Amino acid sequence: MQAQRHRPVGVTVLAVLAGVAFILNAFVTLLFLGALPAALFGGTGFFGQALLGAILWGIMALIWVWVAVGLWNLNPQAWTFVVIITIFDLILAFVSLLGTSTWQAVLPSIIVNAAILIYSVTPGVRAAFGHPEQHL
Repeated sequence: MQAQRHRPVGVTVLAVLAGVAFILNAFVTLLFLGALPAALFGGTGFFGQALLGAILWGIMALIWVWVAVGLWNLNPQAWTFVVIITIFDLILAFVSLLGTSTWQAVLPSIIVNAAILIYSVTPGVRAAFGHPEQHL
């Protein structure tokens, strides 16, 4: 019989936040596709290429699903990936702002991604994935 690892509360919170990031990315994807009324949620623009913006945000949404499942299952690769994907998601949000998206459309994603990044590098979460605290 294989022993199951205990999932700390901090990892559960991080997995739930990753699920929220998926929902927000899917939401912005739908805004770019015009499936949701942009006037209610803020306009989106990606340098005149709304389809490209939708594709990029959609890819990020799909990656967040994989990350959330990996975090839930305590996959050590998911922890590394959550740090990397969060940085990419923040960059995408700021590039979208430069491409005429409004703060209303991307601010929730920025807030959630910043929280995920900060929380994922805390010592308890790092230790749960086998990444010990590093001393500088």
